Amino acid sequence: MSTQTIASPAISFTPPKRNSLTHIPGDEGWPVIGQTLSVLADPKGHIERHAAKYGLVYRSHLFGETSLVLLGPDANELVLFDQAKQFSSTHGWGRILGLLFPRGLMLLDFEEHRLHRRALSVAFKSGPMKSYLAELDKGIAARVAQWKASPGPMLFYPAMKQLTLDLAATSFLGADIGPEVDEITRAFVDMVAASVAVVRRPLPGTQMARGVKGRQRIVAYFSEQIPIRRAKGGDDLFSQLCRATHEDGALLSTQDIVDHMSFLMMAAHDTLTSSLTSFVAALAAHPAWQDKLRDEVGALGIAPDQPTTLDHLEAMPVSEMAFKEAMRMKPPVPSIPRRAIRDFTFKGFAVPAGTMVGVNPLFTHHMPEIWSDPETFDPTRFTEEAQRNRHRFAYVPFGGGAHMCLGLHFAYMQAKCFARHFLQNLRVTMEPGYKPEWQMWPIPKPRDGLRVTLQPV
Repeated sequence: MSTQTIASPAISFTPPKRNSLTHIPGDEGWPVIGQTLSVLADPKGHIERHAAKYGLVYRSHLFGETSLVLLGPDANELVLFDQAKQFSSTHGWGRILGLLFPRGLMLLDFEEHRLHRRALSVAFKSGPMKSYLAELDKGIAARVAQWKASPGPMLFYPAMKQLTLDLAATSFLGADIGPEVDEITRAFVDMVAASVAVVRRPLPGTQMARGVKGRQRIVAYFSEQIPIRRAKGGDDLFSQLCRATHEDGALLSTQDIVDHMSFLMMAAHDTLTSSLTSFVAALAAHPAWQDKLRDEVGALGIAPDQPTTLDHLEAMPVSEMAFKEAMRMKPPVPSIPRRAIRDFTFKGFAVPAGTMVGVNPLFTHHMPEIWSDPETFDPTRFTEEAQRNRHRFAYVPFGGGAHMCLGLHFAYMQAKCFARHFLQNLRVTMEPGYKPEWQMWPIPKPRDGLRVTLQPV
């Protein structure tokens, strides 16, 4: 491997020398491709087999590079909490997201990340969140009414994907975005698909080429709209960011707003699609829990045409526990990459600066020593009492530390708003014996789209 110094605006490091990780047990697999195909085919089974053979720290070779896998709550705390500031998110996610979502919040490090996160946090305060809820509520109610009017079998994942995309467009860009909305959402679909494409260069005819073209369209739209939004204001997230300032009072730059909006819309859309699909799949497979949640919604005493308020959502703890359990079983981001920028030691192994490391929420969320009978859907794992003595990094669907998902409360708000309308109007079932097969990486989704049947309540 080259020994040149790699730099970012905040940090620099020297890649480790070849064979500098051979003292750590593991299996790098085939020449060139390493373990990549095995991981893609069955991420959960692959990592559990390797952990059983090599332990909670092992060496692998993924996507063209020798790397380390660090497993369990202690590893999550070391890498995600990162009190010593020794792991770079920029150089972890960069080769996956850098071409299409450069300088999104997840791709910034340390002080630069703190400054941008603080500026963006204004868009997630209580006032804006109430405004987002109003738009989410209207959008979800309208879509559930459509499903209720045409009940029967359906593929749930693509329907949910379209709904979350539409909701991201209205709550993030504003309900009056106009005819451009279809073009903007198509551009985002192309960018998201390209971010996980096998071909990583924008060669003609490739998904990456379509993704790069989509980003150009997004950049042009946001750049044109920023001065307009600054002048007229608005309650949507985009307008909030156009007026956001750094600690010195300076407005975010046009490029910063473009980069953050692109990233936030991608993150909100794709991970919520996955989480809400796994939530509905769990309710369909466990009708007793579906009835419990429906009873909770009924106890709110809201007429079907009444809007959902934040107080209503606060009164839905069982729905929240069920959503959390769905994310335990299928975390929306099953693995998280970082790059070490300094030498460190973990579980007795010395690791040199420059090493790519990965932690794995999917593995941690299924460790039987933490979660009894981990393959069983059981929302009672998230009662206050059950959570009290659990390692604080045993459950990390939204990451942790400084990079904890900024939209965490937005996600819970949308999930419970969806649960209110869905359960108040519809019952979801699956055919007896049907067990959907899930593609678990990079973001979980059912391979067949999730076949369910909707019936009016």
